[in-house]
Amino acid sequence: MGIPDYQSLMRPVLVALSDGVMRSTRETKEAVIASLDLTEGEKAEVLPSGNQLTVDNRVGWAISYLVAAGAVERPSRARLRISQAGKELLVDHPDRVDNQVLMKFEAFREFRARHHRLRGRGQQEPTPEQGGAVVVEQAASEISPQELIEQARLENRAAVEGELLVRAIALTPRDFERLVIRLLKAMGYGRTGMIEHSGKPGDGGIDGIISQDPLGLDRIYVQAKKYALGESVGRPTIQGFVGALMGAQGDRGVFITTSSFTSGAVLEAERVNARIELIDGARLAELMVDYGVAVQPEATVTLFKLDEDFFEEL
Repeated sequence: MGIPDYQSLMRPVLVALSDGVMRSTRETKEAVIASLDLTEGEKAEVLPSGNQLTVDNRVGWAISYLVAAGAVERPSRARLRISQAGKELLVDHPDRVDNQVLMKFEAFREFRARHHRLRGRGQQEPTPEQGGAVVVEQAASEISPQELIEQARLENRAAVEGELLVRAIALTPRDFERLVIRLLKAMGYGRTGMIEHSGKPGDGGIDGIISQDPLGLDRIYVQAKKYALGESVGRPTIQGFVGALMGAQGDRGVFITTSSFTSGAVLEAERVNARIELIDGARLAELMVDYGVAVQPEATVTLFKLDEDFFEEL
């Protein structure tokens, strides 16, 4: 039958987790692979890079997409569990679960939107026949090796950003504030001064204070608020932050959230006599990847090109 593409493996992943038991990623992959009618040769097939089994790679992508949609949860590191949404998918789609089915979930639509924004190249989406997220495995004569690698890189980044947001939303308000402080430190803020985590009950809407100089004369005030997907930060919330900023006699502030801002909130931030920077969930995830917060580099790729000068000099 050959090794199924990653979309064809989505439903088998859900089936493997359908009893609701939390399993390791490795256990889940092994259960899925065992359910497939593969030859020993197919099970042993590796990617062109030679560093991963093809079927293992494709099951991994299926898991990542299901996590992005919210059909599978990651309660802790390398542990997986089917969600209620995943159980409903098994009932509603007895034959196949794929990207088209996952588009019913807002979290997955936002994941795909992040991918398209990152790509920004005007190229068509890889087709299921190309393997979608694993398009780098395929030989497509009209696409250069550089473009193939770039497509895979952007798919990977979009998936990681989506998972970062899911984990950030699951944090307690206090831990989310700590996450934001860690990010700001990684970005270099407070390097010549300090960053104080001030968030506590009755904090007046100020969760952090960045002192850009050793004496604390040059300050930026921070508010970090997490919201569920689909919610948004409106004008009244920004007005409250501006009031807290004025109460602290500050004129610069950063409002960071896991969701988005309404047009009224953006206009309010632009209207006031203070510099207010708004960072939504999509931008937050981008910055976390850019500055290496809660992520680890996994692999690098080196491409070679012909040295024409070498042959001219012989």
